[in-house]
Amino acid sequence: MHRPGAAGCGRLPGMTDLGPVAWPPAPIRTERLVLREPEARDRSAIIGLFTSPEVCAFLGGARPREEFERTVPETPRRRPGLFVVDLDGAMIGMVTLDRRASDRPGHLHPEAQEPELSYLFTPSAWGRGYATEACAAALGWAAGALPGEPVVLCTQVANDAALRLAGRLGFTEVDRFQEFGAEQWFGVRQPA
Repeated sequence: MHRPGAAGCGRLPGMTDLGPVAWPPAPIRTERLVLREPEARDRSAIIGLFTSPEVCAFLGGARPREEFERTVPETPRRRPGLFVVDLDGAMIGMVTLDRRASDRPGHLHPEAQEPELSYLFTPSAWGRGYATEACAAALGWAAGALPGEPVVLCTQVANDAALRLAGRLGFTEVDRFQEFGAEQWFGVRQPA
């Protein structure tokens, strides 16, 4: 989830659920990771992600921990397109696929609401290829759940790591624009 949010790190206004897809899928297993639905045991890690200044550096800043403690339910919300990334039984990140709202800049077609890939990982998981592995697995799931649909990704131009990951995942630049006070890179990954 490498976008700056006006209200700080977290789900942006204007993001909508994927809609009717078969959910939940069986856990998705990769070489090292499991992508699964959130569980009560993930609550603390989820709060840690959204309140971390490091994690939210390109997302408009961390949200106050007290606020997040009040708003995150004991069992975090489950919804289509939200995967917890699990390494050896512990949550190290999240990958989401949401529809990009038509009122935001960055679309392939007006009113298209394309699926948009976002992700957050704990700093201890950075630089180990986990984001590439997890995002590739989520994109594989999306190819089956949303056949023929391109997936988009948006990140700050200043976020070099996110731009490198976008390239590794096969996203190509479509546009650049200003949003949330920063230049944004908007890319697409076409269906196979």
